[in-house]
Amino acid sequence: MTIKLFFKKLHCYLAMFNMAFFFFLLYPALYYFSGKPQRYWGMVWLRRWWARLSTGFAGIFFSFEFEEPVDWSETYMICPYHSSNLDTAMISLLVKNNRMCIMGKEELTRNLLTGIYFRTVDLPVDRSSKRASFRAFKAASERLKDGISMVMFPEGGIENDYPPKLQEFKNGPFRLAIEQQVPVLAITSLNTWKVLWDDGLKYGSRPGVCKIYVHKPIETTGLTVNDANALKDEVFKVIQGKLGS
Repeated sequence: MTIKLFFKKLHCYLAMFNMAFFFFLLYPALYYFSGKPQRYWGMVWLRRWWARLSTGFAGIFFSFEFEEPVDWSETYMICPYHSSNLDTAMISLLVKNNRMCIMGKEELTRNLLTGIYFRTVDLPVDRSSKRASFRAFKAASERLKDGISMVMFPEGGIENDYPPKLQEFKNGPFRLAIEQQVPVLAITSLNTWKVLWDDGLKYGSRPGVCKIYVHKPIETTGLTVNDANALKDEVFKVIQGKLGS
């Protein structure tokens, strides 16, 4: 192991310690807000503070550039490029309201830090079961109908490629956006993987500024589910184009 990698892994452990420390510091309030669905807004608000504190004390910050101003009173299907475990913190800091839900893999319900979220405000999905996936996407559709923005990583997860490459998108987010006639908000993380790739355990992490580009919303008004593939391809090209610029 080189000296550089040693210090990057040391920084990664510091970042993980910060996440655990601030989680347990905020846990009494988090436990209260998790008690009833009417209080779930407080969990989203606390996650924003958790993200700000845990990353900031590790020297990790986010710089957001907007193609055009985002009206956060609207409901969106939010589709970020996914290359880092920092992406959840990024989304928490980006979205400026408390009506937001993240869809993630079912294993997150058993994680010490994410479990309370994926058993309450967020939506877990077991992709190995078609029936469970159907239930999760039906629940996501209901959230959108209720005016809650959904965060769905269209690649489905972080792939093993390093440096990371944009992977093929899945149809689910785009069908849901069309069914509920909500705009798609594409997010490009330009260099987050250089600060922390995946969970950081292999290559470590470092202090730095993660540069995030927020594309203008892509409207779905008037589209039908037959247009889902075209919408998926459009969002892919938008993100790929920014990554290549």
